[in-house]
Amino acid sequence: MNREKILVVDFDKMQSQRIARTVRDESVYCEIYPIKKLREQVDDTTKGIIVAGNISDEKIKSEINSLSETVLYLDDKVSIEEEKEMVVNFLNTLEIKKDWTMDNYKTFILDDIRKTVGEGKVILALSGGVDSSVCAKLISEAIGSQLTCIFVDTGLMRKNEGEEVREAFKNSGVNLISVDAEERFLNKLKGVTDPEEKRKIIGEEFIRVFEDEGRKIKSVDFLAQGTIYPDIIESGDDEETVVKSHHNVGGLPDVIDFTGLLEPLKYLFKDEVRKLGEELNLDSKLVWRQPFPGPGLSVRCIGEVRKDKLDLLREVDYIFREEIRKAGLDKDINQYFAVLTDVLSTGNRDGKRSYEYTMALRAVITKDFMNAKVANLPFDLLMKISKKITDEVQGVNRIVYDITEKPPATIEWE
Repeated sequence: MNREKILVVDFDKMQSQRIARTVRDESVYCEIYPIKKLREQVDDTTKGIIVAGNISDEKIKSEINSLSETVLYLDDKVSIEEEKEMVVNFLNTLEIKKDWTMDNYKTFILDDIRKTVGEGKVILALSGGVDSSVCAKLISEAIGSQLTCIFVDTGLMRKNEGEEVREAFKNSGVNLISVDAEERFLNKLKGVTDPEEKRKIIGEEFIRVFEDEGRKIKSVDFLAQGTIYPDIIESGDDEETVVKSHHNVGGLPDVIDFTGLLEPLKYLFKDEVRKLGEELNLDSKLVWRQPFPGPGLSVRCIGEVRKDKLDLLREVDYIFREEIRKAGLDKDINQYFAVLTDVLSTGNRDGKRSYEYTMALRAVITKDFMNAKVANLPFDLLMKISKKITDEVQGVNRIVYDITEKPPATIEWE
């Protein structure tokens, strides 16, 4: 974007993302880049550079110092509280506009969408999640009937989710096409166990479905996606830096039957997407809906993805989420879900030996989804949930609670 900015040089992925959030919280725009891409990103809008991480290579240090911009070095020995204070003080020494707000961004991006699309037509992948819903509302406000939203029911959705998505947009004024593609996706995923391969297969199949639907609409120029900034960062720019490939970033096939991609949220962190949704007066149920991965339950179903396993996972996940809601904790926990592990264990059901699946429950507290703490769920609640699942869902005889923070783990298991 052509606005005054800070560049954050990434020598430590988690620290650089934390610093970027601090900068943006001060209403200053910033972007994160690896050192090898820094020089090409520096221009007359660059007002300062923050280097995040331990830099021992003097040659690299000299290369940053060769630029005229003011540089702040923050190595990994600086405490988080000190880090925040140093970033704020650094920004106050610069002549930089503090105009990074979602109201300003909305004005900018609506104009940018209109200029980019012109008289063209756009197809949007609508999942009903926060990112795609905000994206739909944003593009619809920019170009109206030139947008067609396509909801692909992959068979990888949560319980009742397909119907909920269709209902949510039924009277919204958005042109929505619903496609039943469960059999198509499950056939493609048959026998596949590797999570990266799953993501890439799903990403390519999504594009193929859109191509098919686009041909019916005719003269479609752009594919819109709800890609957000953490998707870009976590996907990395080479194999060494990839955390995971996102179906709408690393998973894109090489050939697409569209003029180009439209990704109006790709500059935003998750909390900024929600703020933008509020600026657009999007239904609060959609703005605050719990995040759901693009590849759906395929990344919460360890091993091969089959319909019987997905149905099992849907039931367990539904019970977990309902009990969290009944306990009044749904607004306090940012993401909570069940994972079907590929582990079978011995149990005792109705006085007979059972050999059934182990389910993992995951619940985290986070602001930006780059770092996450484990939700401290009451033990009595966990016991109640465990009993309800094992009593009501045939095929599950063991429940575990994931207590790993991000980092070192990611929020999703795959």
